[in-house]
Amino acid sequence: QVVEYIKNMSLMDAAELVKTLEDELGVSAAAPVAVAAAGVAGGAAAEDAQTEFKIVLEEAGGQKVKVIKVVRALTGLGLKEAKELVDSAPSDLKEGVSKEEGEEVLKQLEEAGAKGSLK
Repeated sequence: QVVEYIKNMSLMDAAELVKTLEDELGVSAAAPVAVAAAGVAGGAAAEDAQTEFKIVLEEAGGQKVKVIKVVRALTGLGLKEAKELVDSAPSDLKEGVSKEEGEEVLKQLEEAGAKGSLK
């Protein structure tokens, strides 16, 4: 919670916080700034540790039939539903997948001529 609070502070508020901490704790500005920087870095590391991804079909490409076949195989949808999904690109194909599974799906989509992404 502290990290989120600090990340959302304005620069002026952060400077005031540093001055207040410096006065209250009797420390130099270098220590609070280091703590704040470590907190922000820790928040960035937590964002990098994403474990579940969403596969998004960005573009169907020129070979829609191949893409529809891949989408059907990946999602278990019927022909009509898979075609609608491909035609409505960009659209979400699958959610809650691992990075490895997502990269494999993207590879299959690209081989079929489509463009996709992991989010």
